[in-house]
Amino acid sequence: MAAVVELAGVSIVRNGSTLINNISWEIDESDRWVIIGPNGAGKTTLLQVISAQIHPSSGVAGLLGEVLGTVDVFELRPRIGLTSAALAERIPRGERVHDVVVSASYAVVGRWREQYDELDHERASELLAQLGIDRLANRTFGTLSEGERKRVQIARALMTDPELLLLDEPAAGLDLAGRESLVTALGELAQDQYAPATVLVTHHVEEIPNGITHAMLLKAGEIMAVGPLRDTLTADNLTKTFEVDLSLVEADGRWAARAL
Repeated sequence: MAAVVELAGVSIVRNGSTLINNISWEIDESDRWVIIGPNGAGKTTLLQVISAQIHPSSGVAGLLGEVLGTVDVFELRPRIGLTSAALAERIPRGERVHDVVVSASYAVVGRWREQYDELDHERASELLAQLGIDRLANRTFGTLSEGERKRVQIARALMTDPELLLLDEPAAGLDLAGRESLVTALGELAQDQYAPATVLVTHHVEEIPNGITHAMLLKAGEIMAVGPLRDTLTADNLTKTFEVDLSLVEADGRWAARAL
């Protein structure tokens, strides 16, 4: 399998603070990753590196066959689908849902005077249907529930048929029903053989969908454990990562943790 991400000794230092430290990591095109860790672990910073939003302070970051620092990131970013709270805040609340999705073709937020062809509109409609929200196409983004907004963002992230899909805490802020509905949709996506390599960031093992193949546990900017999901996601590793004695159970491909 071809590698879509290759990090070698990557560190990010800001104002004298090390946000991630000496991270080496490889993602193959068929991989489905979850990154878990407490607040301040460096999860979002790591995602910013592999979404070509920031450059390493040291080390080498290879993305989609290119090396950050030697490539125009504005050509690289459209090949990467990204959902995040920061991106959601930039979406105009009065924007029609279909337009939120289709505008990803030009990597813009909010339609202006750009023109889209029929294939773009068909692609947007297909993605909304795939995520079970085609009925919302003519609603405005601001009228949606939080769970519906999350699905719209995922459809938008998939619009350009990316080679890498990054989901930064996609279930954050959802109630139980909304979380379970979204996790089910993410599981279907993860198990689709034609879906891109995927990285999902979360604080909670309960938000890991079926189909995830690998896990990374981060603490204070450093990798505590990394590898195949069932080898990596253990009670011992979670306990070391969160500094709380935890038990871990798995049933039907879903996980749950609790303090002892």
